[in-house]
Amino acid sequence: MADYNPSVIEPKWQNFWEKEDFYKTDEEGKKKYYVLEMFPYPSGRLHMGHMRVYSIGDVLARFLNMRGYSVLHPMGWDAFGLPAENAAIERQVHPAEWTYANIEAMKKQQKALGISYDWDREVATCAPDYYKWTQWLFLLFYKRGLAYKKKASVNWCPQCATVLANEQVEDGGCWRCGDEVVVKDLEQWFLRITDYAERLLDDLKLLDGWPERVRTMQENWIGKSEGAEIRFPVTGKDVDIPVFTTRPDTLYGVTYMVLAAEHPLVDDLTVGTEHEAAVRQLVDKARKMSEVDRSSTEMEKEGVFTGSYCINPVNGKEVPILVGNYVLMGYGTGAVMGVPAHDQRDFEFAKKYNLPIQVVISPRDKFLQVEDMQEAYVDAGVLVNSSRFDGTDSVAAKKAIIEYLEDNDWGTGKVTYRLRDWLISRQRYWGAPIPMIYCDECGPVPVPDEDLPVMLPEDVKFEAGKSPLAEHEGFLNAKCPTCGGKGRRETDTMDTFICSSWYFFRYTDPKNENEAFAKDRSDAWLPVDQYIGGIEHAILHLLYSRFFTKVLHDAGMTEAVEPFTRLLAQGMVNKDGAKMSKSKGNVVSPDEIIEKYGADTGRLFILFAAPPEKDLDWSDRGVEGCYRFLKRVWRLVDRYADDVRGQNGETAEYDKQDQELRRAAHTALKKVTEDIEERFNFNTAISAVMEAVNTAYGYMNEKEDHINTAAMAEFLEMLVLVLAPFAPHLGEEMWERLGKEGSVHQQQWPAYDPDVLQVAEVEIVVQVNGKVRGKLTIPAGLDKEAMQKQAMADDRIGQLVEGKQVVKAITVPDKLVNLVVR
Repeated sequence: MADYNPSVIEPKWQNFWEKEDFYKTDEEGKKKYYVLEMFPYPSGRLHMGHMRVYSIGDVLARFLNMRGYSVLHPMGWDAFGLPAENAAIERQVHPAEWTYANIEAMKKQQKALGISYDWDREVATCAPDYYKWTQWLFLLFYKRGLAYKKKASVNWCPQCATVLANEQVEDGGCWRCGDEVVVKDLEQWFLRITDYAERLLDDLKLLDGWPERVRTMQENWIGKSEGAEIRFPVTGKDVDIPVFTTRPDTLYGVTYMVLAAEHPLVDDLTVGTEHEAAVRQLVDKARKMSEVDRSSTEMEKEGVFTGSYCINPVNGKEVPILVGNYVLMGYGTGAVMGVPAHDQRDFEFAKKYNLPIQVVISPRDKFLQVEDMQEAYVDAGVLVNSSRFDGTDSVAAKKAIIEYLEDNDWGTGKVTYRLRDWLISRQRYWGAPIPMIYCDECGPVPVPDEDLPVMLPEDVKFEAGKSPLAEHEGFLNAKCPTCGGKGRRETDTMDTFICSSWYFFRYTDPKNENEAFAKDRSDAWLPVDQYIGGIEHAILHLLYSRFFTKVLHDAGMTEAVEPFTRLLAQGMVNKDGAKMSKSKGNVVSPDEIIEKYGADTGRLFILFAAPPEKDLDWSDRGVEGCYRFLKRVWRLVDRYADDVRGQNGETAEYDKQDQELRRAAHTALKKVTEDIEERFNFNTAISAVMEAVNTAYGYMNEKEDHINTAAMAEFLEMLVLVLAPFAPHLGEEMWERLGKEGSVHQQQWPAYDPDVLQVAEVEIVVQVNGKVRGKLTIPAGLDKEAMQKQAMADDRIGQLVEGKQVVKAITVPDKLVNLVVR
């Protein structure tokens, strides 16, 4: 074969790998390394983002295998979810049929890319042998007191007809369809992720292999706050309003109180009063808004007076109680104290509604007056108008006032978190059924382990806005496991993020019929050494997976306390300045690239065009350039393959040009090794290989038919080995063309020779008074004095400095001599 023909080469080697079960994981006696890319939703076609993340993982997996590791590199499918149900409604096809057809199509594409997955470990979260264990894990959480059901105000997407977790509301809209989210009161299942808030926060320090921005995003989402919870007695009623604040030092400046629209006291304070109508209007308006919108700093804050007052316990003053649209029942206590002099939002709210403003913290160098304030004073200072605490430093006052509250039984020091419990109920069919049965006599009863999985019925009808499970009598009716009486099944299914919170455990033991995974097998691999996926999962999937791992650790099922040791969040693939999308009409399909140029070209370009963590701008010219490069590599190997067979270089003599060729090979090898192993700089690694190939072509043109076959043999062998992880099909073909035994991917990664990297001579620049006056070739490694003598000995330089005094010589070893003369 004289020409590079990927349409012949790539199917040949894909068939070989599949026939030989080539990528089956070796679990015996080697250092182990778990490489994992986030598994996809089976939408039907791969996009360039998929191609990028899978190529990154595959290069690492192949490289580590050649480095002597036993590599676990699995793939599966995050296969439950609403799109399949929508497809069922639109196409009148069962979600399972649509899902499995998409899986087959995408799996075929992944194989066409030459990704080295161990397909024996494939999982699909919609398969009964997987969701059986998802249900079992739910029951584990339930038995450990971490799963519970309660009535709550929830985010509801009318379009998708389902509940959304707070994390799934984006800019007030559904993360799936984008429609506006409203608030509803429903009985829902939750997981107590808040029980793990402190550990999830503390253990971020263990994740030094994660990007700093991801750790910061999780830290902010967990949102730890330290302060005090204070009880404000309601005037004329035997009830208190508890309020959490991080600023107990401002307590004497409280001039009003604001309750959330959902606060239970709202009706008690307003029903039957002259304020009821106005309050009800605001409440109804607020409850139609999502939590995200209500907590936005850009939203206009609105409030209505309830007609009632409460008492500030530290000074006995009455303050009015309002209802506001910006206070959330799910955060803190559902009530906030207004300190307008020292909080900008409160300041603007007080100005809008003509509420009192009381200064209680003043700069140290002057006494702050309300009438002089154009905005809230939020800096540190000293307390004023604060009774016994006047003159106290505001930072020190926080602790002192908390002690004062506790001494008088008015409040207590407290730590709170922004993180809320995870709402997992979904009112849809295509998800893992929640394994609970409701009995009039026994209440909620877990489905016994031996009755798992609770299977999804196949004979269902789909209508927009309805869950088929709620109307399927065969599914609904069940015998109570406790008393044997009539019961009804839970019709909600689980949030699909439950399924993806433990799949990396199942990969270690995917065919286990007796347990979710055997501890010894998972402990052999977990935690995942390198996880690769999009930054968009920084909060949802990554936080939930950390939570699951900690619960499984506490249950004695794993030694791991964190799921992923290192995390690479790859950038997006853009075209024409925007993310690829069908709506923008700028999509490039992996199939198009494979058909026109081959998978190896597509892989090489998508790894060469940008560092993996950065966004990548698609370039048709760049793809063409990578294709031409692989053709150049193939021509080089094909031209000299017959000449270099059998060469080992043991008795070879090398001239200067031969040494340069050898140096180019070892330099590229060193660069590729370090860039993959230490930095993931695949783009610079590929660039180093390109430079080496340019050197080889220069050598070929200079030597013509008189090449040193030993030097060329060494070069070509190293070239094929270092390029193989990036272009695996071409790597196999070239290895075979060189007459080598076995697969290139089963060879030991070569070691560069530091002695070969040393150069005998170097070219240096010579300057006189800072201006370049010549270049010299000198022996490498000369000291500064010797370099200066070499420069002075040059005829041209000697003429320039003749009759002048050299007052200073600046030298950079092996690079430059600058003579300063007068």
